[in-house]
Amino acid sequence: MSQVVIDDHLLRDVLAAEHGRRLTRLITANELATTNLYFVRLCKSVVAARGGALTGNWSPERRRELGRRLVELPGSILILPMRLVGFRMAELAESQRLSTLGAEAVAAAEHLGASLYVWEGDDGPGIREAARASGVTYRTIPL
Repeated sequence: MSQVVIDDHLLRDVLAAEHGRRLTRLITANELATTNLYFVRLCKSVVAARGGALTGNWSPERRRELGRRLVELPGSILILPMRLVGFRMAELAESQRLSTLGAEAVAAAEHLGASLYVWEGDDGPGIREAARASGVTYRTIPL
């Protein structure tokens, strides 16, 4: 079974068990991983939803339930330790002019030999190009 790195939107949908056919196929055919910064960004959205795309329109009860699932994140979802990708992140941030979040996503996928999947609303040319330059398969999924 291969691994895939998923962004915070896709992680949200996996944990909330709210996903369409494409995401269902992805999670049943692969081992899931995410990054420290995607995980933290989702946690922040659950704690203080301010109208953003992640959980801004969710009810407090729904956010609390997602928060419980984040605290009890299944062991089947890997979060790669920063120490394994930190230096590579710095290289990618410098050479590809990526944000720290984007650099971690590409570095994690590269380290794991995994594909990187993001919600199509977060698709950006910088991370897409950095993934291509690093030999990482990059895909988007609609919600």
